[in-house]
Amino acid sequence: MRGLALNRNLIQIGATFLREAQTAPCYRLWSIRDIYPGMVRVRQGGSTIALELWEIPALGLSQLLLQEPPGLSVGRILLSDGTEVLGILAEPYLCEGQVEITAWGGWRAYIGSLTKS
Repeated sequence: MRGLALNRNLIQIGATFLREAQTAPCYRLWSIRDIYPGMVRVRQGGSTIALELWEIPALGLSQLLLQEPPGLSVGRILLSDGTEVLGILAEPYLCEGQVEITAWGGWRAYIGSLTKS
């Protein structure tokens, strides 16, 4: 997300921020050691998650994936308006034993709650 730790990966490949958006209510979110988020699509118990949409140059996609932490991969994300986009999802094993932060509604809100503590 803009201004946060892994944003440099998008900037380095020439990605362009498009807009903020929300997922459909079928995702759960975890904090991976309070360094980055991990989002997983679920059949039950999901919620909407705030995210950002970026346009990524085709040649930059493989470079981006190599820069992302292990356990994150490209998948289809269903947005609240019914459209699908390619985005970064977490493999379920990555979230095991981590803090679930779905209730915050997004990574930026969760990170903001840490600075207020």
